[in-house]
Amino acid sequence: MARFVQPVPAPADPYTGDPLLRSWLDRQLGPAGHAAAEGRLTDLAADVSGPLRAAHADAEAHPPTLVRYDPWGARIDRVDTSAGWQAQRAAAARHAVVALPYLDSARGEWGAAARVVQHALLHLYGAESATFSCPVAMADGAAALLSRPEVDRSVRDAWLPRLTATDPDVAVTSGQWMTEAQGGSDLSRSDTVARPAGDGSWRLTGEKWFCSAVDSAMAVALARPEGAGPGSRVLAPFLVPRYAADSPLADGGDPTGCAPGVRVHRLKDKLGTRALPTAEVGLREAYALPLGDPAQPGLVRAMTLVVVTRLHNAAAAVSGMRRGLAYARAYADARQVAGGRLVDSPLHKATLGTLGVDTAGAFVLAGHAFALFGRVEVGADPDAAAELRVVAPLAKLATGRLAVACASEYVEAFGGAGYVEDTGVPRLLRDAQVLPIWEGTTNVLALDVLRAVTREDAARPLLRRLAAAADTARSLSPALAHTLTAVTEELRDTFVTITADPGGVEAVAGARAVALRAAYALAAALLVEHAAWGDEAADVAARLWARRWLRHEEIALDAHQHLDLLC
Repeated sequence: MARFVQPVPAPADPYTGDPLLRSWLDRQLGPAGHAAAEGRLTDLAADVSGPLRAAHADAEAHPPTLVRYDPWGARIDRVDTSAGWQAQRAAAARHAVVALPYLDSARGEWGAAARVVQHALLHLYGAESATFSCPVAMADGAAALLSRPEVDRSVRDAWLPRLTATDPDVAVTSGQWMTEAQGGSDLSRSDTVARPAGDGSWRLTGEKWFCSAVDSAMAVALARPEGAGPGSRVLAPFLVPRYAADSPLADGGDPTGCAPGVRVHRLKDKLGTRALPTAEVGLREAYALPLGDPAQPGLVRAMTLVVVTRLHNAAAAVSGMRRGLAYARAYADARQVAGGRLVDSPLHKATLGTLGVDTAGAFVLAGHAFALFGRVEVGADPDAAAELRVVAPLAKLATGRLAVACASEYVEAFGGAGYVEDTGVPRLLRDAQVLPIWEGTTNVLALDVLRAVTREDAARPLLRRLAAAADTARSLSPALAHTLTAVTEELRDTFVTITADPGGVEAVAGARAVALRAAYALAAALLVEHAAWGDEAADVAARLWARRWLRHEEIALDAHQHLDLLC
C-alpha cells in the first residue's frame, strides 16, 4: 500500500489575498495613494512568498551562536547569525520597512499616511521574518528618537541616515538596552550609571539583562546620570555603539569586534524567537552619546522609542495572526476528513470564521495606531497625539493577547502535524507568546492606560470616537449601535470612578479588565467606521466582534456562514 503524503498548498499571496488590508489602504490612502504603494507591496509580497520564506526557515533552523574568544584567546564576543537572518536584514532595508516614513519621497506622496503604508509593509513582512521584525521595530524607534529636536545634530547626522538607509550595505539596526535583572519593567530600580567624559561623550557602567538584536550596530540604553536622584524620570537615553568600528575608544584591531567596555555575557535560550539573538550585556565605562540633555529628565524622551516599538509589536501580532489564518485555511481546503474537505465541516468553518473576526479586530487596532502616529509625526496633530496616548497601549495589549490565543488555535487546526516542529506550525505559538511580554506586559500596559486616563484626560478622545461610531452604527445595525452606546456609557462611568481614586484597590485591581474592555470597544468602533465606508467584511466582522467581545455571545453559526468573507 502506498504511503499517504498530505499535500499542503501554499497560502494565498499575503497582499492580493488579504481583502481587508487592500480595502483599508483604499480608504486610508485613497485610490491614487494605494496605487502609488501597490508596486512596493506587490514586490514585498513576492519576496515573502519566495526567498524570504526560505530565509525564515533557514534562520529558524540555524539559531545564532556566541563566540567569546578568537583562536588566540582574545575576547571578541562575536555573534554569528545565519545566511537566512542576513537575507532578512537585507530585505528589510531594500523594501524600506524602517526607512519609508523618513523618506522625503514617501512624505511627499502620502504625507502623514506614510505610516499607513509602513504598517502595510510590516503586515506583509513580519510573520515570516524570523523575528527580524524586532530589530526593525527598534531601529524605527531609535530613528524616531534621533529625530527629536533635543538630540545633538552631530549625533543625528552620524546615525539617522544609517538607520533609515535602503542600501543593505549601509543600513543598520538598533538594540534597546533598558531591562535590568533587579527591576525588569520597574525602571526606577535601574543601576546603570552614566558619567560625563568631558568631551561631550559619556561612559556607561552597568548590567543589561534582556538585549534583543544584540548583533545590531548600536543600542539605545537607559542610564542614571551621575549625581541624579532616584526614580525613573531622571533616567536618560544614550546611544551606545556596539562595535569597535564606531567607538573612538577602540585602539585598532578588528573593527567588527565589540566596542571597548561592551561585553556579551551570554545569549538567551528562549521559548521562541529563536533566530533573534538576545543577550545579557555588561557595560564597563562603555562609550556613549547622550540623546538629549542628560541633566533634564529623560524618560519622556525615551518614551518616543517605546511608543514606536509598541506599535510595531501590535503590527507583528496581527501579521502573525493573519498569516497563521492563511495557513490554516489553505490546509483546511486540502485536508480530507470524514469523506469531505475539512473546510466544508460546519464546525471547522465556524472555528476559522471566528479566528477571522479576531484577526479583523486586531488589524484595525494596529492600523489605526499607525495612522494616528503618522498624524502626530508629520502634522503635529494635537487631537491625534491625545488619542494615541491611550490607543498605543490598548492596541499593543489587546493584539498581544489575541495573537497567543489565535496561535494556539492554529496549532490545533493542523491536528498532530501542528505539534511537530518541522512543519513550522509550533513556531507560531512559541513566537506569539512573547508579544504580550515585549514592550510591557498586559498588566504593565493596563496601568499605563490607567495613568493616561486619570492624569492626561486620555479617555476624552477615546469616548468621543466610541460615541461617534455608535451613531454611525445606527444605519448598519440597531443592535450593534445599542451595544456600542451601552459600552461607551459603561466605560464613561468607569473612568469617572477610577479618576476619583486612581490609586485605590478597585481601580488598580480592575485595570486589566477595564483596559481590555476599552480595547475591544475601540476595535468595534474602528470596524464600524470601515464598514460605513463600504467594506462588507468589516460590516460582518463589526457585528460579530461586538457580540463576541462586548456581549460575550456565541458567534459560531454566523462565523460559519460568513467564512469566505472573513477568511
